[in-house]
Amino acid sequence: MPRPAIVAVNDSPTPTRTPRPKRCPIAFVAGTGGPQPTVELTCLLRRRLRIAAAITAASFAVYLARTLLSREGVLPGSGFVIVLGAASAVTFLLTAALWARLPLNLYSLRASELLLFGTAAAFHGFFQFIVFYSGPLVMGEPGCAEHQLLVRVAAYASASRWLILMVLYGVFIPNTWRRCAAAVAVLGLAPLAITVAAVLPGDNPLQSQLPVILIDMSIILAIGAAIAVFGSYRLGELEQEAQEARELGQYRLKARLGAGGMGEVYLGEHTLLRRPCAIKLIRPDQAGDPKALSRFEREVRATAALTHWNTVEIYDYGHADDGTFYYVMEYLPGLSLQEMVDKHGPLPPGRAVHFLRQACAALREAHAAGLIHRDIKPSNLIVCERGGVHDVAKLVDFGLVQGHALAAPSDRLTVQGAILGSPPFMSPEQANGRTDLDPRSDIYSLGATAYFLLTGQPPFQRETGLQILIAHASEPPRPLTDLRPDVPADLQEVVLRCLAKDPRKRFPDVGALDRALAACACASAWTPEDAERWWREGDRSTAEVVRDELAATVEAR
Repeated sequence: MPRPAIVAVNDSPTPTRTPRPKRCPIAFVAGTGGPQPTVELTCLLRRRLRIAAAITAASFAVYLARTLLSREGVLPGSGFVIVLGAASAVTFLLTAALWARLPLNLYSLRASELLLFGTAAAFHGFFQFIVFYSGPLVMGEPGCAEHQLLVRVAAYASASRWLILMVLYGVFIPNTWRRCAAAVAVLGLAPLAITVAAVLPGDNPLQSQLPVILIDMSIILAIGAAIAVFGSYRLGELEQEAQEARELGQYRLKARLGAGGMGEVYLGEHTLLRRPCAIKLIRPDQAGDPKALSRFEREVRATAALTHWNTVEIYDYGHADDGTFYYVMEYLPGLSLQEMVDKHGPLPPGRAVHFLRQACAALREAHAAGLIHRDIKPSNLIVCERGGVHDVAKLVDFGLVQGHALAAPSDRLTVQGAILGSPPFMSPEQANGRTDLDPRSDIYSLGATAYFLLTGQPPFQRETGLQILIAHASEPPRPLTDLRPDVPADLQEVVLRCLAKDPRKRFPDVGALDRALAACACASAWTPEDAERWWREGDRSTAEVVRDELAATVEAR
């Protein structure tokens, strides 16, 4: 059967509750200094435009309120209040549109950028033309010193407004420095041209001071242009460095998906194939002893050889410059069994058997290769649709895998003094701190997972993790029928045999467990049609929900 193209990875049953670890040295800021995907540029441009539009709209609103409350400074006969009100309305509506969840593509955002800065420039140009064409300055006495001073102050004030507009554009709008320079050149030359157009015609008394006005304005505009272009160039450089820093070989990190005891998982993308993937990062301080990373790498390499349909596929692995180890896996926007039970309640017995048998199939290959998973739990079984087949279960996160046939006991992946795994689903051997685990430890954890799927709770619920470990090691679990009377007797017998304290009383291997599950009367109760109907009749498909969540995550960043 062909491998699926895209599969999911879930590293923790409740990633949102996991305390955020210290930030990885790899950055996650979309760069603008060089080529980049349109989606990233669109998200960045929208985020920046929101802020720029909010600043511009707030400025216009304050100025409009001041003008309406105090008639001072209003130019009679110029329609100043009407123009100011129109500019305020345009920027306010544009800000509302940018902050609303409207599907705006890159071209729409570029048009919004043009509208925002075009509106501001048009208002500044209108105001400046009126001031120098028919404003109070024209009515004064050109020869007196006070009038000359007022003219220069007006020139400085007008140029300063354009300076603010240029700096706002250079700092907030993601551009190459050349594109920024072209836009700033237009914004810098416009006030000079407007001044000339206002002063030269007719017998404007300001004509004698026109050279001084242009020189004063040019100095301020040149400063603003330099700040805007340099700021755009420097921001582009920094963002390009961040973009390069977040690339691991041929993979680009895009958004954080979750975190667990052994590292963090990010949504990634192959830079050439543009194929989504899940990338797990394991920093040296998370790996334990200094030799752990090399052992982990060796066992990831062994895991990568697994090819079963129900096992997550590992594409690649490597080291970042700071020593961070990473490996790249299939990505799937699907539901973990933990999420499925939390959201929809315990599963029908037939469906639970359907998922458990797929887990057995994945473990059969891993155990034959000498690998013990050691962290079988509902959150590490992802349910998805692959190749038109619904309810495909994928076993993921071999982060605690142990090679019982690959290395000597002293060279296995463990942390001295620590118990690795998830207490609600750990075998008694793990609870007692043993390192010489065999496949029957995974069988116990799979039995605990089955208990959860059928009852909605793990075999033991206690106040602390230590109490749970003690219960695994010494207490028998309650019969499933005490919690759910409709669990078939034959299926309960299989699950409780998996949960035997003595490994010798469990199934000898996952093949025997799979045959016992297949022999249960409910094994054929869940059909492919049932699975397709379950996914189709939901309010929204899981894929749609996850896509929306990821889009919101990327946009928020």
